[in-house]
Parts: sequence; C-alpha cells; structure tokens
Amino acid sequence: MSPTNFNIVCSVLGGFISAFGLVSYLLKERFHLSEALVAFVAGILFSHVAGFIKPLDYVLGSEENLANVTLCFTRLVLGIQLVIAGVQLPKKYIIREWRSLTVLVLPGMIATWLCTSLIVWALVPGLRFLHALAIGACVTPTDPVLSNSIVKGKFADKHISEQLQKLIIAESGVNDGFGYPFLFLSLYLLRHSDEHGMGQVHSVFADLGSWFFDTWLYMIGIGTVYGFIIGWVAKELLHRAEARGYVDRESFLVFVISLALLTLGTCGLFDSDDILACFIAGNAFTYDDWFRLRTLDDSLQPTIDMLLNLAVFIWLGAVCPWSSFVNNSIVPIHTLIILAVLVLLFKRLPVVYVMRSFIPQIEQKRQALFVGFFGPIGVSAIFYLYVSIEFLQDYSANRGEGVDMIDLKEAMMVVVWFLVVSSIVVHGLCISFARLGFRIHETVLGVFPNKSEGLLDSEQRIQGYNTFNYGGILSKPSGSDDEESAS
Repeated sequence: MSPTNFNIVCSVLGGFISAFGLVSYLLKERFHLSEALVAFVAGILFSHVAGFIKPLDYVLGSEENLANVTLCFTRLVLGIQLVIAGVQLPKKYIIREWRSLTVLVLPGMIATWLCTSLIVWALVPGLRFLHALAIGACVTPTDPVLSNSIVKGKFADKHISEQLQKLIIAESGVNDGFGYPFLFLSLYLLRHSDEHGMGQVHSVFADLGSWFFDTWLYMIGIGTVYGFIIGWVAKELLHRAEARGYVDRESFLVFVISLALLTLGTCGLFDSDDILACFIAGNAFTYDDWFRLRTLDDSLQPTIDMLLNLAVFIWLGAVCPWSSFVNNSIVPIHTLIILAVLVLLFKRLPVVYVMRSFIPQIEQKRQALFVGFFGPIGVSAIFYLYVSIEFLQDYSANRGEGVDMIDLKEAMMVVVWFLVVSSIVVHGLCISFARLGFRIHETVLGVFPNKSEGLLDSEQRIQGYNTFNYGGILSKPSGSDDEESAS
C-alpha cells in the first residue's frame, strides 16, 4: 500500500466527481441543489470528518502557505469563470445595457458596501468602523460562481426571464473586478490611521490620492483597457486562423480557457486588476457574437465550469476554519448567526428595491426582491479576504504587527468565512425550499379551495401555479437573442 497524499486526493476527487455525475441531474434538476453546496459539504466530510483531505499537510503545515494556495486557487477559478461569463453574453451587451450596469455597480455597490459595513460594525463588539469597511468590501461583490445556480438549468429557463439572467451574469462579472477600490480604500485609510492618525488632513488627502491612482487609474483603468485589447486581438487571430483552416475543432473550443489563463497571468504580471480584465476580455472576444454562436451547442465550456466549481468548493469546505467560529476572541457564535441573517437580508435587497425604477430589466417589485436577494457571497469573498490578509501581512512585516492588525485579521477571517458558509447554504437551498413551498401551496389549495376559485378545477389551478414566474415574468423563448444575433 502507498497511501500518499497525491494518491488519496486523486481517489477522493475522482470518486466524488464520478459519484456526483451519476446523480447530477437528480440533484440539480429534481432537488434543485446547487453543485457548489454539494461540493462544499463533500469537502467538509472528506477533510474534517473522514480526514482524507489534509490541506495543511500539502503546504508543510504553514498557515501562510495555505492562505497563498487558497488565494491563487480562487483567483484562477474567478478568472476562468469570468471569461466564460463574458463569452456567454450577447454581442455588445455591456455597451447596450451600460445604464443598468452603472446603476448596479456604482451607487449599488457603494450602498451595499455601506449597509454591510454598518451591520458588521453594529454587531461585532469592539470593532472599529474602518475594520468593518474592510470586511464589508470583501463580501460586497456578487459571486459569479454561486450565481450560476440560479441563472442556469431548467428552473432558471422556466421561471426567470432571460433578460434578468443576463443582467445577473453581467453584474457579477463587472462588480467582481470593481471590488478592489472599496477594499483598498478601507485598507489605505486603516494604514494611514495606524501611521498618522486621522487628524492630519493633508496626509489623508495624500493617501486618498494614492488610492485613486493605484486602484481606479492603474488597476481598474489598465485592467479594462488591457482586457479589451487582448480579447479583441485573440478574436481577430482566431477568426482569421479558422477561416484559413489552420485550427482544429479541439483547439477552437478550448481557446477561451487558454485566453483566460493568458489574461490572468499577463495582467497579474504588472499587478493590475486581472479579475476585471478577464471579464472584459471575454466580452471583447465575443464582441461580434461570432464565437458565441459557433459554440452554442458545445458542452466543453459548461463542463470545465462544472469541474472548477466542484474542485474549488471541495477545497473551500476542506480549508474552512470551522473551529474559529466558536473559539475566537472577537465575536460569539450567536452574534455570527444574527449577523449572517441580517447581511443576507439587508446587504443588497433594500438597495436594489429602491433603485428598481432605474433598471429597465426589473419590471415588477418581486423581480427587484429576487435580484436583490440573490447576491451570493462565495469564491470572490474568499479571494478578497486573502488579498486583504496579504496586504496586512506585508504592512506588518515593515511596521511590526500591532494588536489592532491582529484583531482585524482575526475578525476578517471569522466574519467573512462565516458569511460565505451562510450564503452557500442559504442560496444553495433557496430554490429547493421555493419549490417545496409551491407544492405545499398547490396541495393546500387542492384540499381547501377558495370560494373565488370554485369554478376552477384542480387541474387548472395546478397548471396556473406551475407557470408562476420566480423572476416576475415568464421567460422569453429560449434562443430569442441568438436568433436575433444570427439574423
């Protein structure tokens, strides 16, 4: 026997994906469980219960190395997911829908960030407001990986309008890249407060100027321009090579994945916003809809998407610091539960509801409630968490690690991880509970019909409730945008 870590990990990962594949349709289309939730639970069982997966052993027992591996893994998954998300959108979607996206990304993200930070500041005892702003920035972006559970599948096709599906995909892609300014504003102000105090107005404006240049001009600006250039050039090269018969089918299909890796690596070399660059590159790559229409019936991209989802959430379930939820010096477990409930309910839902009149895709109030509630916290929050930890460690290495920095790192680890776990569970089960509620409603109406429904027979009532639209209006016929693009 050779029970090495490599053999065990291959056995566990391969066995789980095979077993999941055997019942994947049953889990996703019958029970409406997200693959992220299933994989996350599997990671918990394989690591914390059975002990098959041992993340610390793979990084020589170093927590710092484990954080670095998790940061790189989440960055890789986000980069590939966002290029795929950009390719899936119709041509010129960001340009055509720039008003809705601007409302959701700028005032929407600012309000979401402040709401979350205020909830964290109010409930976590002894936490400074700048600390709460840093924690709120980590969980503000909508996670593109968890969003797939509501915008893909038969349930989404039947109950969510096509325009809302596209809006959720586009928003999750854009606001993931725009998470940097909010995060680094709080970190820069925290660094300034630690060095000078907040009373020196001149130095405060100097730090704000550095933040504006570093994040908005350098990271956001260069990341956007670079993503568009590399996506456009890749599209032109592939188009010409394919027209001349230089490309085989396999290389044609995998080109998007290689583009994601190229964008992620090269943009990361000059330390710009590689996450936003990946999404912009995907949009530029399918700017004229040529590649998207050529791969509509192809299953390679969804397959890679599924494999990445399963792998990353198994890893997150394995590395989640479960013991810190109970054993920490910052916030008790009952406060964490209350905090998670309030954040999931009020982080985003009131903001979207108030701004619904400025978003044309949201035509009814319950659509606003749906879009507002479905702002999941997942891989992107873990990514920004470890970006923050890396920043704080670099700062502490130069200045020394004070008590304030130690408390901030512990608070960020506990609160952000707990919110991620809560979102995975709640958003992973919400469709199942919604379907269960519909069935109970139908059953109750069948047993105790209302007087006003006396003229309707049971079959008519069930048919009427089966056409209930979770997003507020019935979906457009599948492929309508594709037919319009083709014409």
